[in-house]
Amino acid sequence: MTAILFVCMGNICRSPLAEGAFRHALKGAADLAGHIDSAGTISFHAGKAPDARGQRAARAAGFDISAQRARQVRPSDFDDFDLILAMDGENLADLKRMAPEGSRAELRLFLDFAPNIGLDEMPDPYYGSEGDFHFVRDAALEAAAGLVDHLKTQQQQRLAP
Repeated sequence: MTAILFVCMGNICRSPLAEGAFRHALKGAADLAGHIDSAGTISFHAGKAPDARGQRAARAAGFDISAQRARQVRPSDFDDFDLILAMDGENLADLKRMAPEGSRAELRLFLDFAPNIGLDEMPDPYYGSEGDFHFVRDAALEAAAGLVDHLKTQQQQRLAP
C-alpha cells in the first residue's frame, strides 16, 4: 500500500480538498493506499479546519473534509510517505528544498494524474469565490481518479508473474 501526502501552502484549501477527493475516489479500492494525509509548506494555519467554502464544495460532491486540521510538512514526512503531491510548482520547489538528503518520498504535482484538465498546477482558490472552490474540487476529483488508476496499474505490475 502506498502512503500519500497532499501539499499546498497553508493546508486549508487545495490539499484538504485533494485529500478528501482521493479518499472519496478510493471507495472500493482501499487496499491501494495506506496512510493518507495533507499538509502545508507553512505553519500559519496549523490546527485550523479547512476553509468553509472548501468544506461546502466537498459536501456538495458527497465527501466530508470538516474533521481535517492543517499542519505543516515535517522532515519525517519525506520518509513516512511514498508519494508527496504538491498542488503547484512553488510548493513542489519548497518541498524539494525541505526534503532531507536521502529521503525516499517521490515528489510530484498532483495534477500530473489529470492530464485532460489542461493545467499543470492547481489554482489557489483562497482569494476567490465559491465557484473557485468548486473548480478545485472538480479538478481534485479528476486527479484523484487518475491517481487511483495509476496505483491500480502499479499494483497489477507488482502482482504479475
